[in-house]
Order: sequence, then C-alpha cells, then structure tokens
Amino acid sequence: MIGILTLDTGFPRIRGDVGCSETFPFPVRYATPKGAAVDLVVHRRDDSMLPAFVEAARGLVDAGAVGIATTCGFLARWQDEFTAALSVPVLTSSLLQAPLVARTLPKGRRLGIVTYSAVDITPELLAAVGLPASTPVEGVDPAGTFGRTIRHGAAKLDVEAMAADVAAASRRLASAHRELGAIVLECANMPPYRSAVEAATGLPVFDATQLVSWFHAGIAATTPRYARRDLW
Repeated sequence: MIGILTLDTGFPRIRGDVGCSETFPFPVRYATPKGAAVDLVVHRRDDSMLPAFVEAARGLVDAGAVGIATTCGFLARWQDEFTAALSVPVLTSSLLQAPLVARTLPKGRRLGIVTYSAVDITPELLAAVGLPASTPVEGVDPAGTFGRTIRHGAAKLDVEAMAADVAAASRRLASAHRELGAIVLECANMPPYRSAVEAATGLPVFDATQLVSWFHAGIAATTPRYARRDLW
C-alpha cells in the first residue's frame, strides 16, 4: 500500500488525479494534515506545516504504507526532511523525475515544466530537485478555471475548462522554447489532462500519476522489510 499525503482542498478528485484512489490498480491510503491549505503550503511556503505532514505520514506508515507520496509538487522542498524522519521511501513531488527525463533527451533538447503556480517554482525549489534555475517553466493562468479551482475549490469540476487551461500553459511553454523536448507536469491534479498537453504540443509528457505507479512497482515487493522497524 502507498500512503499519499494530500492538501486540504475543496474540489472533486477525478480518475487520473493522484488524489483519486480509482487512479491506481494498487491499494492507496490518504491522509490530510490539519490546516494544509494550498495558500499556506504553496504560496506562503510555511515551513511550520512540516511537523504536521511528518506526523500524518507516520500514521500512514503505521497503517501499513510501504512508501509515501504526495499530491503537491511543491512539497519537494521537504524531500530531505521527510526521508530523514520516516522509515520508508518518500516521493514528495512529480518534479523529482525531471532530472532523469532531462537526461534522456537528445542533444539540443530541453525539459520544460508546466505548473499550477509559476511564481512559486523558485530557483531554490529547482535546485532542491536537481534542476538548473534556467529550466523553462510555465504556469496556468491564476485567474483561469484550473488556477481558481485549485486555490479556492469548486463543488464540481469543469473538466473541459481545466484541460484547456493546462493545454494553454503547455502551448505557451512550447512556443517560448522551441528547443523543448519533453514536459513534466508539476501538479498532481494535472494528470487527467495529460492527453490535452500531448495534443497541444506533440511532446512527451511525464506526470505524478506515472511516477507514483513507478514508485509502487519498485517497492511493492519490499513490504516485509519495510514493516520491520528494527532494520532501520
């Protein structure tokens, strides 16, 4: 079982979203730290929330999780803190796959990132995942449907508008960087719209859902070992 930490959001999680259990063909369990609002965690970058996230992750491990993932790409800034505090592997962010994707690209091609919030993809965050500060980044329109839904919530998703917003951001990124060779979607709410990004750019697209599935494939058979705390 993979334990997944979520932010305290107010919108439905549809199939494909890391926050939807129907996305995965293996068991997952969710935990939401108290007070983990998007504004606090992403935009204010409030590190005082870290203990609550670690406590929630430990609860998932106690419940049988053999690995911890999250639904927020910006939690990459706490990757080292999580691995220091927990006894199982931790995958904080879709961004962790970005250096690997970049290494696969032909000479002259670059990786680009499409994100929920471009202003919060700081040089420090890029450095934390092993990317240069010059990495091309494009965010969705904060005033658009996707941006407003993630930040403020919605009783029902406008799936077509959400897809259009993510696709538009990817087109802007590809237009501004003709050397682009692949795109990583930072936000774990973006995978349902991956096909829209592929259609808009014609580029390979990598997301959090794919990464969590890869993560599970590597550690699923290690359940007995990670259940034994005496080995840590």
